[in-house]
Amino acid sequence: MTREMMLGTQAATVKAAPAAALDTIVADVIVVFMTEGGVAAGMAAEVDRATGGLLTRLADSGDLTGKRYETVPLLAPPHLKAGQLLVVGLGKREEVDLGTCFRAAATAARIVAARPRAKVAFLRESFWSDAQAEQAVAGAITGMVGQDLYRAEKKRTPFGETLWIGTSTEAVARGTILGDGVNLARYLVNLPPDDLYPESFAEQAATVAGQTGMEVEIWDEHRLSREGCRAMLAVGRGSVRPPRLVLLTYRGRGGDTPPDLALVGKGVTFDSGGLSLKPSEGMLTMKCDMAGGATMLAAAATIATLKLPINLVAAIGLVENMTGPAAYKLGDVITARSGTTIEIHNTDAEGRVVLADVLDVVRGLGPQRIVDAATLTGACVVALGLDVAGLFTNDQPLCDAVADAARAMGEPVWQLPMFPEYDEQIKSEVADIKNVGEGRWGGAITAAKFLERFVGSIPWTHVDIAGPAFAEKPKPWIDGGGTGTLVRTLVTLAQRLSQ
Repeated sequence: MTREMMLGTQAATVKAAPAAALDTIVADVIVVFMTEGGVAAGMAAEVDRATGGLLTRLADSGDLTGKRYETVPLLAPPHLKAGQLLVVGLGKREEVDLGTCFRAAATAARIVAARPRAKVAFLRESFWSDAQAEQAVAGAITGMVGQDLYRAEKKRTPFGETLWIGTSTEAVARGTILGDGVNLARYLVNLPPDDLYPESFAEQAATVAGQTGMEVEIWDEHRLSREGCRAMLAVGRGSVRPPRLVLLTYRGRGGDTPPDLALVGKGVTFDSGGLSLKPSEGMLTMKCDMAGGATMLAAAATIATLKLPINLVAAIGLVENMTGPAAYKLGDVITARSGTTIEIHNTDAEGRVVLADVLDVVRGLGPQRIVDAATLTGACVVALGLDVAGLFTNDQPLCDAVADAARAMGEPVWQLPMFPEYDEQIKSEVADIKNVGEGRWGGAITAAKFLERFVGSIPWTHVDIAGPAFAEKPKPWIDGGGTGTLVRTLVTLAQRLSQ
């Protein structure tokens, strides 16, 4: 298995290295992980011995606790050939999971990457499984990259070389691919809308497909018209930049059988709200409204690079929602590709209108199951906050599989109900359905109910990532901006489905 440097990732050398005496490791920084009260155990104990009891003295004075994501930098540590030793807390040993390993390593990398480093060595914790080590490698890859794509003076600088001491080559290779995938999604979300619009996003997707061996098909506005994708075209009418539909195919099992899994992403590269215009403060971060599409592109690219034995299709609907003279209007009735008529009550509820056509295209491919991701509703943020994605489904086993994968990766999700009573709220007096529910109540659910109309009987789960897809403020393990949420979850889901 080889690492593909996917578009948007920043090239850096990441290597596995055999366990070695600590006083022989030459690096700018050595990173060691420690559990609560864990100075006498694991790699922390070895570092403590090598430094003449330095960690024990700091623990005794209360300056070193091992609490989760605590970071203690120690300059010029005695008896080590490193300018700095960084001790990173993992919390209680019995509570360390895959998500903890990812975030702890990302926290360390984010701190160390605040200035250029030629070589950084991470000491694999002795009780980690290969899966935990893999997630730690991925976390370090993401932590060293920020959102400062256009700054002359970068806030984060990827390390020239990263060594993972005592970690297998396979775990390092897989972790690096996962980290690159998360960074690809973050990179796309962080691009400004003048650089990332439907056509340029489609070009980026084609480049990624070429790098990772996926087949790619791009529908321009003429093909969309021939295919009857009138919903997508309606949303895009207000922009001088026409819509695109990207279809990516990966055949990890071989053959021409229907896909085992379809990934569908909302790709509104900028959302002004259309004629239902957003206020300025609500519009500022709307470059992130394509995060669902970025997530699905990155997940598909990662699955292909890992060569998972699964047949996959990914579909991304790309539009700009603008206010030009041809913009779609409140009261318009649009006939979607499926033949369903949609009355427009709010042009800022455009993502579901776009996905109506994309889901119908995917349904025609006959996948065994569909998962879509979209920054769909502010109502989901009201319900669940900024850190939790909402789950909605017509098939409980699939939803459970998505939720289990998310929990394993430490990406919080929560299922909301899909009772039949919510269907009543999207019925229209003049068309089959309308694109918003009755008033403000249950808005995330009525949006999901809208999407459900376009998947037929195929098992389907919708993930509303409006909260966690974009961080307006940094967290210990990641800079502000695009987060790459759900990429690791979807890769894990594909791994489990392929077993």
